[in-house]
Amino acid sequence: MNAPERTAAFTLDEDNDERKITYLPSPQIPNAGTFTFNKEDHTMGNLIRHQLLRNPNVHFVGYMHPHPLIHRIDMKIQTRDGTTNPGDVLLEAIDDLTTECGQLQEKFDDAMSKFEEEEHGNTGRNM
Repeated sequence: MNAPERTAAFTLDEDNDERKITYLPSPQIPNAGTFTFNKEDHTMGNLIRHQLLRNPNVHFVGYMHPHPLIHRIDMKIQTRDGTTNPGDVLLEAIDDLTTECGQLQEKFDDAMSKFEEEEHGNTGRNM
């Protein structure tokens, strides 16, 4: 058929040395550039964009998903001053997101354990 392989949406083509993230510095603005995230969509783009906007050193961040059949996000990042580069703020945002996801996982696990304890306790009382 004409349809691409389903796994092509999320697996990198190692035979063609496809990279997950590439960076192209802006020739006009010294503290700006474009990151390309291969095999990603709006989920990752919006998460990273939102986290970057929390950083006071970020002047501008925006992303585009060129087409629904193209699994790529292009994200432009510009920092406020020349001392902070876009790569550093991106790494900081990813670290912060990783920490937040870990905290969310802990809260979920605690709530799930509490729920299961209550369910097992209530089951014994109802008999």
